[in-house]
Amino acid sequence: MKPARIIILAVAIVAAGMAGLLAMRLSGSRSVVMEQAESVVKKEPTVNVLVSAANLPVGSRLDEKSMRWMAWPEGSVIEGFITENARPQAMTELTGVVVRLPMFEGEPVRREKIADSLGRVMSSLLPSGKRAVASEISVATGAGGFILPNDRVDVIMVRRGSEDSYLTETVLSNVRVLAIDQQIEETPDGGKSVVGTTATLELTPDQAKVFTVAQQMAERLSLALRSVADAQEEDTSAADYLLSGGSGRPSIQVIKSGEVVKSTADVKSE
Repeated sequence: MKPARIIILAVAIVAAGMAGLLAMRLSGSRSVVMEQAESVVKKEPTVNVLVSAANLPVGSRLDEKSMRWMAWPEGSVIEGFITENARPQAMTELTGVVVRLPMFEGEPVRREKIADSLGRVMSSLLPSGKRAVASEISVATGAGGFILPNDRVDVIMVRRGSEDSYLTETVLSNVRVLAIDQQIEETPDGGKSVVGTTATLELTPDQAKVFTVAQQMAERLSLALRSVADAQEEDTSAADYLLSGGSGRPSIQVIKSGEVVKSTADVKSE
C-alpha cells in the first residue's frame, strides 16, 4: 500500500476517534446537568396542610368527608394553617366544628374561619359587636318566603296614625338575616325558599334598641328583600327618633307658664 494512502487512513482514524470522544463528553455533561436538575426538584420539601375537600357555606359543620390533607410547599405555609406535623389528629378534633366564613374546595382550613360548636352555633356566627335579634314573620311579611340566611333586608314598620290612618316607616336598612327559624345556612341548591315563622337579624346594639321599640309600636313589621348588589352598602343606620330622647335616654316634661316643654333627663329644671 502506498505511503500516501496509509497517512490518509491514519488521519481518518484519528479524526473519528476524536469525534467519538467529543460526543461522549457532551452527552456525559448533559446527563449530569439533567441529574442535577432532577435532584433539585426532588429536594423541594413539602408538608401536609389540612384543606377543605368541598365548597363549605357559612354554618356548615366539618366532618371527615369535608376535609383532607394536601401536600403544600414548606416555604409557603403561613401562620394559621393546620399542618399534620403540628396536629396529626386535626381531622378528628375538628369534626363537628362550625364554619364561620365560606371556604372553597382546596382552600386551607384556617383557625379564623372556624368556631367551636359546643352549643354556641349562633354566637360563633356573630361578628364582634353585633347582636342577634329575632322577629316573627309570615309569608306575607317575609317576602313570600323567599328570604334566605345571609340575605339583606329592610325592616318596615306599619303603625296607626291619627284619624284611623296608617304610617309606614323604614326603621332598619340593609341588615343581614342570620337565620330563618333554626336554619342558619342556605339551601343546597341556593334557590329554595324558606317559609318560616321567625327571622333572626344581625344588628348593632343601637339597632337592637330601635327594633325592640318598633316591635312594641308596630301594627305589623315586614321584611323587604334587598338585592345582593346592595351587600356593600351601609348597614348600621336606624330610626333613632323612635327612642326616648332620641338616643335612648329618658325624657322629661317641664311646664312653664302653662306650656309643656319636652326635654331630656340631662336638662335641669329651673
